[in-house]
Amino acid sequence: MPEQNAAPSPAPLHYQRNGRSPKAILGVSAYLLLLLVLATVYGAALWIIALMLLPALPAVFELGSNPSAGLTLGPTHLDWHTGRREARVPLDDITNARFDTRLDFSVRVTLTFRDGKSLRLPQESMPPHRDFEDALQNHGVKTERHHFVVF
Repeated sequence: MPEQNAAPSPAPLHYQRNGRSPKAILGVSAYLLLLLVLATVYGAALWIIALMLLPALPAVFELGSNPSAGLTLGPTHLDWHTGRREARVPLDDITNARFDTRLDFSVRVTLTFRDGKSLRLPQESMPPHRDFEDALQNHGVKTERHHFVVF
């Protein structure tokens, strides 16, 4: 008599990103080139160039440090990391995952646990939200969608 197999476990979801992406390099380079053109071609005052350089410094720092962020949804746990922070949550402890679409069309995910506590996942470690929502549902985690929540 053949053995009956249990339902196959859903495929794990792995997502990884680095701070040094081609899009980030291109954006920062274009901005710094613009400042260089303003200073050399148009003779902009150096104090104006210095003020305009200030908003680019965090992006330059991120390109230099190249922080890693990511998320792994396995058969029993949800793991994520961003910079020096990392966490692991058993899927059995999660009652639901709430997906909030903000006015800027970004999606924030908040996990609610059996003990009533909640935790918002770091935005930089999030995979594309539709893939993540499907993967959570395949792993048996209830999900909710809320559009255009301001707070």
